[in-house]
Amino acid sequence: MPRTAIVFGFLLIVLASIFFWSTGHNHPTALIPGGVGMLLMLLGLAAQNAQGKRRALWMHIAVTLGLLGFLGTAKAIFQTVEIFQGMTLPHPPAIEEKAAMSIACLIFTLLCVRSFLAARRLRKA
Repeated sequence: MPRTAIVFGFLLIVLASIFFWSTGHNHPTALIPGGVGMLLMLLGLAAQNAQGKRRALWMHIAVTLGLLGFLGTAKAIFQTVEIFQGMTLPHPPAIEEKAAMSIACLIFTLLCVRSFLAARRLRKA
């Protein structure tokens, strides 16, 4: 799972870079997913270099960050659907970026939860 955290962190950094430069690089809030991605990458690297309970600790912190990232941006998914249905909302690129971040964080969180459950089953067996 540490590699997954690193990959999703990298994807969030790329997402932030694309939206930052495509919106004329004068909206620094477009870099927020990059900050979350940087933290995910650092947590993934920490987990990759740790053993046992420390590894689990770093990954639990990473999945908590992913869950918070999803919960903080989930509303944008519905707003993106409204934009595609023809509704006009202010700052559509920002809404689309938040929706992409939300989906990425959700996928990361679900993958981590699935891995945690599999590890628990393996320990019990």
